[in-house]
Amino acid sequence: MPETYIDIMMQSLRKKEQVLDAIIRLDDLQKEQLENPESPVEAFDQTVEDKAALIEQMEQLDSGFDKLYAHVREELSANRERYAQQIRSMQELIRSITDKSVRIQAQEARNKELMIQKFSRVKRQAREIRANSRATTQYYKNMMQLNVVEPQFMDNKK
Repeated sequence: MPETYIDIMMQSLRKKEQVLDAIIRLDDLQKEQLENPESPVEAFDQTVEDKAALIEQMEQLDSGFDKLYAHVREELSANRERYAQQIRSMQELIRSITDKSVRIQAQEARNKELMIQKFSRVKRQAREIRANSRATTQYYKNMMQLNVVEPQFMDNKK
């Protein structure tokens, strides 16, 4: 019975690794979207939603792994030699998962900085547009007043 749990735990770790790979690809896509000023906001939003779904999947995998490990913890500890190969395989997968998690955290930090820069650029552009709009409106108001001739009194006596 513990072998079945161990196999399921291995599958869970492999699936977690695949999900992390997908998150890394989405992080790279998100970086490209943030660096490209022509990238539509909708595409960025979709990337964020896709990542959120993958993160939720990761949480489910973590929860399932923890529950399985609780079932076999004593058996693995008591018979380390018997399960040595499976334990080494799980340790290798866990190392790989940890490395990928660190890579994701670093990319997330870089993407956060890019997002801050992009939002400040958008704010600056919005301010410039408002200032240009005000200047244009003021110009047209001034021009309209130039064409108005004030009433004048003319004396026809000679």
